[in-house]
Amino acid sequence: MLPKNFITAFIAIAALVFGTGCSSRRHKVELASGEYDLNKPSKLILSDALSEISGISFYPKDSSVFAISDETGYLYKIHLRKGFRTEEWLFDKKRDYEDVVLYDSSFYVLESTGNIEKITVVPRNKQDAQDTVLNRRSVFPGDNQLKREFESLYYDDEYNGFVMICKDCEDDDSKSTTAWLYDPVQDKYTESVFKIPLDEVAKKIGLDKIKFRPSAAAINPLTHDVWVVCSGNGLIVVMDHKGNMKDVYTLNTGIFNKPEGITFTPWGDLLISNEAGDKYSSATLLIFKPKKIKG
Repeated sequence: MLPKNFITAFIAIAALVFGTGCSSRRHKVELASGEYDLNKPSKLILSDALSEISGISFYPKDSSVFAISDETGYLYKIHLRKGFRTEEWLFDKKRDYEDVVLYDSSFYVLESTGNIEKITVVPRNKQDAQDTVLNRRSVFPGDNQLKREFESLYYDDEYNGFVMICKDCEDDDSKSTTAWLYDPVQDKYTESVFKIPLDEVAKKIGLDKIKFRPSAAAINPLTHDVWVVCSGNGLIVVMDHKGNMKDVYTLNTGIFNKPEGITFTPWGDLLISNEAGDKYSSATLLIFKPKKIKG
């Protein structure tokens, strides 16, 4: 028999993730102030293989979550409908993998250097013992002449490409953080599609200045705002497509011990993953339901 707390957690997560919600059919909605109660998640404890989970992407077809874990070279699938069973596919050798995005039936995995690996999983047929994994690796320009570190990747229809926000780029000044664009069709990188003004972030939390260190990002399908998780800062920053601040959430470190991944369901549920903080804790997947829609 399954433990009572396991069953309770499964029912809570199923209610959040599998609810369709009429709001998913609307182009854009205005949520109530606060949008999500970030102090009341449903929480799933992840397996040891995902102790360094560094990026997540929701898969609407079967309401599962794909994930990557730093330094493993595996793509993971967490089955929320099948007892939280986890599948895995080896796609490359160990590297510093930071984020993953599912787009147009392929997965795009970001390395901290800015390199992006496109992964396509071809299901096995009767003659094959396992699925086939196809990959193509795009190398960030510049041969690492300047120090640049990235941890966040998301696809934005406004730019017809993937946006990468600098976590630590030495060509940025103390007043702004640069966002790069990767075009998957032309296999091309473009610098400075927009800059995030850091004084606006600092002002929102009552500081004079801030060292902005994004660790993950995703677009909220209900509002079309960009949500940026900053694990080192203990913040979630909400901005528009051009990097202008809209809101900043200060995170409870008891809940968000090491938030490194973020994704949304099409109906607006917010999912955030935590790495394991130490040898006594486990990685977690947190799920938040949007608050009541205005009107």
